[in-house]
Order: sequence, then C-alpha cells, then structure tokens
Amino acid sequence: MHADKALAFAAHASPLTLIPARKSAQPSPQRMAQRYAQVRAHTLALAEPLSPEDQCIQSMPDASPSKWHQAHTSWFFESLVLQPHVPGYRVHDSRYAYLFNSYYESLGARQPRPLRGLLSRPALSEVRRYRRHVDQAMLNLISQLDGDEARWAQLAPWIELGLQHEQQHQELLVTDALHLLASSPLLPAYGLDLSAEPANPDAQVPVLHAVVPRHSADSGWLKHPGGVIEIGAPEDAPFAFDNERGRHPVLLRPFSIARHVVSCGEYAQFIEDGGYDKPLLWLSEGWSLRQAQQWHAPPYWRRHASGHWQVFGLQGLQAMDVDAPVSQLSYFEAAAYAAWAGARLPTEFEWEAAALSLPEMQQIDGAVWQWTGSAYLPYPGFKPLEGQASEYNGKFMVGQMVLRGGSLATPRGHSLLSYRNFFAPSARWQFSGLRLARDSH
Repeated sequence: MHADKALAFAAHASPLTLIPARKSAQPSPQRMAQRYAQVRAHTLALAEPLSPEDQCIQSMPDASPSKWHQAHTSWFFESLVLQPHVPGYRVHDSRYAYLFNSYYESLGARQPRPLRGLLSRPALSEVRRYRRHVDQAMLNLISQLDGDEARWAQLAPWIELGLQHEQQHQELLVTDALHLLASSPLLPAYGLDLSAEPANPDAQVPVLHAVVPRHSADSGWLKHPGGVIEIGAPEDAPFAFDNERGRHPVLLRPFSIARHVVSCGEYAQFIEDGGYDKPLLWLSEGWSLRQAQQWHAPPYWRRHASGHWQVFGLQGLQAMDVDAPVSQLSYFEAAAYAAWAGARLPTEFEWEAAALSLPEMQQIDGAVWQWTGSAYLPYPGFKPLEGQASEYNGKFMVGQMVLRGGSLATPRGHSLLSYRNFFAPSARWQFSGLRLARDSH
C-alpha cells in the first residue's frame, strides 16, 4: 500500500491497537500496515489544532515541542527498525540523529532536553517530509515481509514497540501542548474533544473500564480481601512493556479502595480548609517545593473575581466542574490530600488487584492517571528489552513514583491493567490525579 494512501485510509479507520507480538498470534503484514498508518495519522491529527509557531515552542524543560515529538517518533522507527534491518536504507538526514534522539546513550550524542525549543530548524514542513520518508520505508518493509514468516516473526515485535512508543508520545504531545497554551496570557483553547475518540472494536485483549460519571449514590469504598495476588503482565500477554514483565505473587493485607477518583469539588474542599498551608499533611520535599514554587492550587486552576474556581483544560478556561476528576497534581499534592482525608494512596499492587477483581471500581481509564504509593522499581525477574531498546525503561527505575490507569489523553486501548506509568513526584503538568485507599480492619 502506498504510504500516502495508507495514511489517508487510516485517518478514518478504527484503531487496531495492541496487536500481539508473540508468534502464535501475530497479525498479518496487511493488518500491521493498517495499524501503522492509523497510529501515525493520529499523531498528525493531534497536532492539527496547533499553529506552526505553537509546534516549535518548549514551554518548560520537562516538556517538548509538538514538532519534536513528531520527529522523534519517526527517528525511533528509523534508528531501531529501518537502519538495523533494511539493507541499503538511506537516512533522510544524518543530522537528525543528534536532533531527535531522546535519551539513548548507545545511539550517540543528542540535543539537550531543556534546549529542544531552540530547534527552529528543521521547519515543521521538513519534519512532515521526514515523517513521509519514514512512513514510505516502513510500509514498504512491511509489504516485503508478507510471506516471509521467519523474518516477520523477528521484526513484528519491533514494529509494535515503535507503535506503542508513538502512542506514548501522542499523550505527551497533548500534555505538553496544554502546558504551552496554559502558559499563554491569551489562554487559547486546544479544542480537540478527546472523549469522542471511538472505542476499538478490534482490541484483542480486555481494555480498561470506560469512564463512568460520578454520582453521589455510587460514592463510597470498595473492600478487597487481600491475599496472594499475581501482579504483572502474563507471559502470553499480546503486548507489554518490559517494566510490566516479571509476573509475580504479592501478599496483600485486606484493604479498601475508593469507588471513584477524587473530584475537583472534593479537592476544592481541601484547598478551602487550608490544605496547602498545613505542613503536617505534607512530605518534607513536597512542602519545600510548595513553599519555593508558591503552590496554592493545581497549576491550571484560576480564582475568578467572584471567588469561584475556573480550570484551564483542552477547551480553554471553563468554570470548574465539581464532578470532574482533579488533574495536574504532583505526587506530593496527592499524598497531602490523602493525609487530609484520613486515608492514603493505594500501592500499585492494590490498584491492580482492585481493578482486576472489583467491577464496581469506576474511572479506571479515560479520566486521569492515578498516583500510587509505590516507587518505580523492577519486578522480580525483570529483563530489559534486547539491544538498544534496553534503555527504554529500566534506566529510570530510581526516584520515580508509579501511576496506574490512563487519562483522557491516553490513546484508547493503549493502557492495560498492568501498565506502569511513572514520573518524578514533583511532576504536575500530566493528567495525573488520585484515588484513595485505606487499611481494612
């Protein structure tokens, strides 16, 4: 299939997410080509509301310009699939290896992350040409592998990894764009309604529960008996990142977990009660940050002259929806709220066990990522991916906290119950919120 035609077709196709990587259930090259084209087209659709100027700006060191995300995901396919596995492949521009490498030490030097916003060249139009060059080569490769079962079995998992990687950057593109727009005095709306993204009818594994609106009649706690629970991705899972592997038993004490994530209205009560001014609720590092950076509310909240809260989101500055999940919280804010509420954050193991066995648990996916009380550490038997992809996750297993679930910006079907998101506890520009837990007696 010609690259441009494939991408045009995919813009109207349903997502074909989570294609199995194991040999016994591998997709056909034709279906992989459709999936590849759909994922790549979705990245461009997410960038469409942004102007060329928007797509070049880096609003803070932890964010990246939209243009960089689009180029980096192309570099990933070029560097980890095309160059190692396509004899005679010619790179689009040899300078891009420096510009668009993220953190792969084995692949050479790179533009420092805080300075990605200085890359006014290449222009956005050239980045799009780069994407078309990579797309044509990838679709040609997939087509050539049709009928070569041995080579297809070797390369299909790498192509799938590249697609999962691009879906991660799709969420980052939205997250970083929202921070950029929130930093503008004009507070322009991003405008896309991500909740309207269709569900995936072709998903081959159970995806997370759909978002269910909060209702006071459904509020409360859910009890879990605890016991020995198997945690992590099964060995025959269609796809899992390396940090989800090493499935292992965990002994859990009986616990209770909140039916819903914490809402904006509930978090506003924490603010009005002086939660940001009570050091006994805060971890020491969090309290120091709160003081140094003058935190008084989530970063996108604004107090209207009337005294009511407004929240800046994808649709611009809106009156606060008291039932909407509170978002853009750091781990420190989440932990302080939990202490104020007389509860705690669930461990990542409690969260996974509850999500698997408590059908009454709502807002598991499609709302906000949920901070857990677990440090990001390797599972027993953790093995990094082979080759250059060994740097994908394991090197970050220090100083980070785990989040579970999925947000409104997470591509549908991308996040499974074993998915382990992770960020530094100070991060507060992500779609991150919290769910409460407590010990059962």
